[in-house]
Amino acid sequence: MSAALRVAIAGYGLAGEVFHAPLVAATDGLSLVAVTTSDAQRAARAQAAHPGVAVFADAGELLRRAGGEIDLLVVATPNRLHVPIARDALARRIAVVVDKPLAAAAAPAVALVDDFEAAGVALTVFQNRRWDGDFLTVRRIVEGGELGTVTRLESRYERFRPELDPAAWRELAAAEEGGGLLLDLGAHLIDQALTLFGRPERVYAEIAARRPGAQVDDDVFVALEHAGGMRSHLWMSAIAPLGGRSLRATGTRAGVETPGLDPQEAQLAAGLAPGDDGWGAGAPARWVDAAGERTLPIEPGAYEAFYAGVRDALADGSDMPVDPRDSVAALHVVEAARRSARTAAIIDTTREQAS
Repeated sequence: MSAALRVAIAGYGLAGEVFHAPLVAATDGLSLVAVTTSDAQRAARAQAAHPGVAVFADAGELLRRAGGEIDLLVVATPNRLHVPIARDALARRIAVVVDKPLAAAAAPAVALVDDFEAAGVALTVFQNRRWDGDFLTVRRIVEGGELGTVTRLESRYERFRPELDPAAWRELAAAEEGGGLLLDLGAHLIDQALTLFGRPERVYAEIAARRPGAQVDDDVFVALEHAGGMRSHLWMSAIAPLGGRSLRATGTRAGVETPGLDPQEAQLAAGLAPGDDGWGAGAPARWVDAAGERTLPIEPGAYEAFYAGVRDALADGSDMPVDPRDSVAALHVVEAARRSARTAAIIDTTREQAS
């Protein structure tokens, strides 16, 4: 049996501690050997949860001192650091997973992907919500043709947090540094829409910073028109007392709705791991067609599939689980949405499809 691939995680905040570290640790063939954090309490938690893990102050120190002992670097830092850290890893020919979004803007993301491809070094993006149970369910139904001609996707990821969190960099960082809901939750919802229906031909958006003291967007609506007139309507908000998580696909023969938030994030935060009882189990979906209404079992969420795919790609040269150019395409949509919101206009994106 070949040796496990050695994995380091740059950043041990929410993404690194709750998502990446447990999923790496749960994946056969991967070994978590190092993390970075300058916070003493986080360092202690990392060493308690993952005995033997080395802790470095930052990614620069990690790569200088241990770069030759790493097969895969996971970049789970604030968004503005994604590209420079990934480039430092590329210079050492280390494969990289970047937490979404790949970058704060499309142009540096394009250049990064081009350079990784030219060097023949593997790069992928942690678009984990492709493996949410609700999305897996809707994707299976849509791709199976059960809805007939799909006319609309409606996806909401709304919360009620009327006060700013001074400890949350996403709420305080300027948009060009990667803050705001459009780059946070929007990076998931747009990626899901593009995965199902391809790049949009037109984009319309309403983007606002509504909470007192808000520096970045916290209330967003994005409408995408895909080929053939199919539309995706996407909502993300921090000030939605009646909101929540829901995903709905409507077609000419039927419709399906998956209410509620995928449980995997909460399960990881509670210390559960893939394979534990109830892992990824969500509430039933609602199905409506001409015969009436019924419930459908929802697909179990499967975040573990991402790192299993990364392991297999590095072992045998197969495709990474997420093509980084998919994330570039989502960033182009983000930028079109911002132009739309600034001008109150519908943006024709067909000229950008070749990017």
